[in-house]
Amino acid sequence: MRVLKSPPQAPKANTHSERLNGTPRRELLDRTLILNERHLRRTLTRYLEHYIGHRPHRALSQLCPSQAEAGPPRPIDLAEHRVHRTAVLGGLINEYQIAS
Repeated sequence: MRVLKSPPQAPKANTHSERLNGTPRRELLDRTLILNERHLRRTLTRYLEHYIGHRPHRALSQLCPSQAEAGPPRPIDLAEHRVHRTAVLGGLINEYQIAS
């Protein structure tokens, strides 16, 4: 890990770094007791996998970054399917998929 200083006279640079640091802090670290560095790394790695692969983003029209390039998925009638919930990080976050 290395420290990056924000450039002088760039007011938007600070907002981006605050967002980058604040989202995992609010969604994960404020609700988790971290035991040691290994636990922190494992927890942040799993959160990053969730953030990129499953979490919807408003800037991407409620798509996750892994879906953004492929476009929105086709609509599914949930009355005809069962939904499977997967607990992530001990139930702190849940991911939902159509059960096969």
